Amino acid sequence: QVQLVESGGGLVQPGGSLRLSCVASGIIFSSSNMAWYRQAPGKQRDLVAAITKGGITTYADSVKGRFTISRDNAKNTVDLQMNRLKPEDTAHYFCRAYTTYAPAYYWGQGSRVTVSS
Repeated sequence: QVQLVESGGGLVQPGGSLRLSCVASGIIFSSSNMAWYRQAPGKQRDLVAAITKGGITTYADSVKGRFTISRDNAKNTVDLQMNRLKPEDTAHYFCRAYTTYAPAYYWGQGSRVTVSS
């Protein structure tokens, strides 16, 4: 059974930092591309950052220079370090895995991030 479990969300003031973590089980993590998406109330789910199995990263323009995605294949985790947070970063953040060895997408349940003073 595939499971993606996010943690690290919460309430933070503008300009602050949070680190999200996603731990995966039931997949061959080192052969999976990983990504973080977010969805604000009433809006579509959008890509925030992605990292391939080879470590190549991609970022949405809105988070470039502020967010960093990283992975640890030994721990089956993918993290999202979020710095200089803005109110518009407020959303549910979802971890997604794409298993390249048996093509399929898997999603976590999400972690809420609220940026507010």
